[in-house]
Amino acid sequence: MGPGPINADPRVLRAMSAPLLGQYDPAMTAYMTETQELYRQVFRTANDATLLVDGTSRSGIEAVLVSLLEPGDRVLVPVFGRFGHLLKEIAERCLAEVHVIEAEWGTVFEPEQLEAAIVEVRPKVLALVQGDTSTTMCQPLADVGEICRRHGVLFYSDVTASLGGNAFEMDGWGLDAATAGLQKCLAGPSGSAPTSLSDAAVEVIRSRKHVEAGIRESSDDLDEEATIRPRIRSNYFDLGMILDYWGPRRLNHHTEASSMLYGARECARLLVNEGMGTAIERHRLHGAAILAGVQGLGLEVFGDVAHKMNNVVAVEIPAGLDGDGARSAMLHDFGIEIGTSFGPLHGRVWRIGTMGYNARHDAVLGTLAALEQVLRGGGLSPVPGGGVAAAKEVYAG
Repeated sequence: MGPGPINADPRVLRAMSAPLLGQYDPAMTAYMTETQELYRQVFRTANDATLLVDGTSRSGIEAVLVSLLEPGDRVLVPVFGRFGHLLKEIAERCLAEVHVIEAEWGTVFEPEQLEAAIVEVRPKVLALVQGDTSTTMCQPLADVGEICRRHGVLFYSDVTASLGGNAFEMDGWGLDAATAGLQKCLAGPSGSAPTSLSDAAVEVIRSRKHVEAGIRESSDDLDEEATIRPRIRSNYFDLGMILDYWGPRRLNHHTEASSMLYGARECARLLVNEGMGTAIERHRLHGAAILAGVQGLGLEVFGDVAHKMNNVVAVEIPAGLDGDGARSAMLHDFGIEIGTSFGPLHGRVWRIGTMGYNARHDAVLGTLAALEQVLRGGGLSPVPGGGVAAAKEVYAG
């Protein structure tokens, strides 16, 4: 019950146990096509370039940034938690000119702040996390795409922690690139990075030289502009080549991680069958229940609750209580894992997740009951049954 990874849905694990197929078996390529269509519905997009990058969620982030950014390109990274710093680091490794604006942890950016920074920096790409689990904040994105369009900026968001449990409209909000992972609201294991790219992003990627030297027969195989543009600096994360692999030509790039594809396909299938709106409401309901529950135990919540993600809450560790000892007791006495956080919040808060397969009544109520006993064992005096009672009030409507 931490901020992720979470328990995978048993149906996802069962799908991953299916026999392996060759990557050009007609059944396998059909699964790839089905997976692309399912993730178009998850991302809420019509983008043809919707696919999986084989690797953890960070692989999708790196693939997008290394494929969009050339050395010297300006990128603006608004940072309001740990994972904005990650986008900054990866962009720096792409040799981009990285500009950062920061918001206090526990808050988010207003559209006016983002537009002012865009006007000042004039970046090629805005790279912005939607949900940052380090602070539990969910950055509003609905107005950002239109701002980026007005100023000719490509808009990328890392939605690893938020997709499937919080509203996200790729096309409706004007995003050019988005990447995710399975291990949060998508109810799967880490190891696959669903990714979607707009036509504008694909055009930028296609303009980069990604044909390997020695494979083309002559320089005529690349147009004049491509020959003078820097090649994408990674082979594995070259989205131009990965697009060819997932596209109708099925050009070989790497051996597909078949079991992960089965799992990613099942994650999306379950969400689509549930209905994206229904899944988001499920996460909102259980997130509201755990929030009310920890408050019912007398605990303080970190950050601006109005901008909290549906699927994780940060709880201030009470003064005088051994936070790590309490987490250890939760794990060893009750078999429930909760997390701490990073940087300035390490040892200051617990993070409790209600996401994916764990966005359930029994998981929420069991966690609150266990936490009450751990608090009492640590010398505190929470209201008997206060957490469970508060959560049940939420469920009762």
